[in-house]
Amino acid sequence: MQELSLNIMDIAQNSIVAGATLITIHAACHGDRLAVEISDNGKGMSEEQLAHVTDPFFTTRTTRKVGLGVPLFKMQAELTGGMFSIDSQTGIGTHLKAEFVTSHVDMIPLGDLNQTILLLITCNPDLDFVFIHDTDETTFTLDTRELREVLGGEVPLNDPAVTQWIREALEEGESRC
Repeated sequence: MQELSLNIMDIAQNSIVAGATLITIHAACHGDRLAVEISDNGKGMSEEQLAHVTDPFFTTRTTRKVGLGVPLFKMQAELTGGMFSIDSQTGIGTHLKAEFVTSHVDMIPLGDLNQTILLLITCNPDLDFVFIHDTDETTFTLDTRELREVLGGEVPLNDPAVTQWIREALEEGESRC
């Protein structure tokens, strides 16, 4: 993948397939470090699955024989001199964290993270997402549970007016690394 935002989308999609109803994506940019954490409350992974999750030729999918999302995320972080960790518990969920050195020559572009978040929300209107983006100067949080509370459950998150509001909120809260 040529942009981190696409990799984040792929990993979030894994969470959705794992039955998650709440997915948290936290991007923190401080100095020349970008930390990306993705957590979910999906079915989690067994110890065997967790031991092999960074092997591209190990996948639980039946539609293909390779799974590149997590291995690429790990490789991209480590190529910049950063780190990667993953923790998962069956029945509880999964938490991934990758740290990237943004000044490193092997750092790939972040891409359009706002569009990724918007797409995840609008394509999965029955799921909840928390997006946190913080820098040295600001912290922006978008929590779909709060949006649902304001909307009273009568207007779906993929309603065009809501989608436009989310897009504008993401743009307003945007901070680049």
